[in-house]
Amino acid sequence: MDKTFEVLTDLLLQKNENLSYKRARTWVELLWEDFEATYAKAGYEYKGKQMTEKIVRQWIENYGERIHEFAARNEKYKHLLNTDGDLYH
Repeated sequence: MDKTFEVLTDLLLQKNENLSYKRARTWVELLWEDFEATYAKAGYEYKGKQMTEKIVRQWIENYGERIHEFAARNEKYKHLLNTDGDLYH
């Protein structure tokens, strides 16, 4: 699983220069967990990590370059903007 998160984090960093590694990794984990939780709550059968990876990859491809803007507009994710002490790529 860690390898999958690394690959997705690298993809997000390629799409968005406004994120540190730490923030990109946090976003990947958040998107992953959010998709799986939402899918389960909707009553769908679990399709495995390949399906989750596919969806998260699609979200990164489509929205990755602007994901930091989403956090700025949503109180729930504001803590993801605190970049104190982050190292940038």
